[in-house]
Amino acid sequence: MTTVAAYAAPAAKAPLERTTIERRVPGEHDVVIDIAFAGICHSDIHQVREGWGKAIFPMVPGHEIAGVVSRTGPGVTRFAAGDRVGVGCMVDSCRTCVNCRAGLEQYCSQGPVWTYNAVGKDGQPTYGGYSEQVVVDENYVVRVPDALPLDAAAPLLCAGITTYSPLRHWKAGPGKSVAVVGLGGLGHMAVQIAHALGAEVTVLSQSLRKKDDGLRLGADHYRATGDPATFTDHVGSLDIILNTVSAPLDFGAYFSLLRTDGSMVNLGLPEESVGIELQSLIGLRRSMSSSGIGGIAETQEMLDFCARHGVAAQIELIRADEINEAYERVLASDVRYRFVIDIATL
Repeated sequence: MTTVAAYAAPAAKAPLERTTIERRVPGEHDVVIDIAFAGICHSDIHQVREGWGKAIFPMVPGHEIAGVVSRTGPGVTRFAAGDRVGVGCMVDSCRTCVNCRAGLEQYCSQGPVWTYNAVGKDGQPTYGGYSEQVVVDENYVVRVPDALPLDAAAPLLCAGITTYSPLRHWKAGPGKSVAVVGLGGLGHMAVQIAHALGAEVTVLSQSLRKKDDGLRLGADHYRATGDPATFTDHVGSLDIILNTVSAPLDFGAYFSLLRTDGSMVNLGLPEESVGIELQSLIGLRRSMSSSGIGGIAETQEMLDFCARHGVAAQIELIRADEINEAYERVLASDVRYRFVIDIATL
């Protein structure tokens, strides 16, 4: 075992504090990664505060990990020391179910092993990227293209793939009209990716406060959801709505914006139940769906796509001792658009 520094929540709702954790000795197919940067995802906050149910403590969050390979197990063939790599939301899966064999490890029928707040196949709790080092099986590691700065690439491992996967699945591209609800950590990635795919992009936000940013990132239109005209003037105009927020919405109003066979895809996960009126879906064969992250191959595809198209996260780099402050700012929507921890400060 190797002892490394980390930031952990000792208990639910407790402030994160500096500590040490143990990383396993690399096995046959393991890659040891010296972490350079770790993004702060809103889901980190949900889990630290047990917003999604009982959690495992102490918890080291972080599933937007970018770093450099320092050594490898003897059977590793995909990576070598010095490679720039990333790790996202999962670090293992059963590998044998229908979904795993199809490259959909994120939907593993036995449940993937999440990067943190989970138990690995060795029976030990998993610890995330708010730490100096991580050891991961090579099959769950991706390569970061040289064209992407490591700090701006880190959020792509969750925010990037969480938006890329549904945009690809629902065939966003030329001739398609895509709306993004919320211009935050996920939303600002969705706008860039949908634009790069060739879709017509609209941002639906609470106000026009971020309009200039939205247009700069690639949006063709920017509408305030607080303006009733947004919903009365644009009925039946959208093919895809990506909902990136984790708060309850007036779903009926949003469904009205969809064309025949249009779909609203939910990416955010509210902590409370939400109600839906089915009448607002049936009329034009509209649908409501959801999407998680992507599989490993699709995550690599996303990174390569972003490198080709100059797409990256807009980040605010912080020191490790600013994590708790950053959490409060995320909850106050006071970040444009992703906090990234400089692990060298840990």
